[in-house]
Amino acid sequence: MIGEITALAAAFCWTISPVLYKVALSDAKPISANISRSISTTIFLLACLGVSGKLWNLATLPTDSLLLAGLSGIIGLCLGDTMYMLSLKLIGVSRTVPISSVYPLFTMLFAAIFLGERVTLFLLLGTVIIIVGIWLVSQKRTGSSDETRGAFYKGVLIALASAVVWSVSINFMDHALELSQLAAVDAALVVNLARMLTTSLLFLALSLLIDRQLLFMKLKRKTWIILASAGIIALGLGWVLLAISLSYIESSRAVPISSASPLFAILIGAFFLKEKVTSRIFVGSVLIVLGTSVLFVM
Repeated sequence: MIGEITALAAAFCWTISPVLYKVALSDAKPISANISRSISTTIFLLACLGVSGKLWNLATLPTDSLLLAGLSGIIGLCLGDTMYMLSLKLIGVSRTVPISSVYPLFTMLFAAIFLGERVTLFLLLGTVIIIVGIWLVSQKRTGSSDETRGAFYKGVLIALASAVVWSVSINFMDHALELSQLAAVDAALVVNLARMLTTSLLFLALSLLIDRQLLFMKLKRKTWIILASAGIIALGLGWVLLAISLSYIESSRAVPISSASPLFAILIGAFFLKEKVTSRIFVGSVLIVLGTSVLFVM
């Protein structure tokens, strides 16, 4: 049961973090929020590995693993997470989380298209179910102005784009973990640190271009704490829990369980953020989780 429990705990971590992001985004722009979150999480991971005596593992990573981890960070954390935060700001937690959680679908589709992997009946069925789920979640209430509808559909497209970007990033991360030659938990910590270091250094190097006036340095202390907490929960604890889960059970069970975050998200969005969760959002989220599970049926 350890594998199932840790996979479910990872899903819960990935539900709590967007709620915290949404709260912080009321006082910060997505790019500023991502920079502050990345720096805070990197410092936390450096401290954890330093205290545990495992920081030296970073130096033992093969060059290929280090490069892939860096690419994963640039693509997934810099680009993907910034788009994710923008979508959260535009359409909220209860819609962004379900739509962006379909990244396993894109991972499998890319594998079928570019790597020639077999297209199974379950892949086709899961794809149809997920598409219907996205359509339901993406329905806008009638009576909205053209400007409001434009912002809404922009948020939907950005959430979907973040899922595509994450699928590429996760593929690089998977290869980095395979090449790391470390135990599952150690590999998860060190590769994740490499991703975060690359992300933070790139953000700092480009901060004057992408975050003019260095707004991330002017955020309130409370906002920094919220963003740091969200980053630690999602990028620190969440990924380590999934790595532990994968060391106990196969990915065909761990990934679907960890993909249950949309169901948690709509509940938390409704109760804590007072988002209006319609029956379409609920049914659509259930279908997305169901479709993702079907993808992993052998």
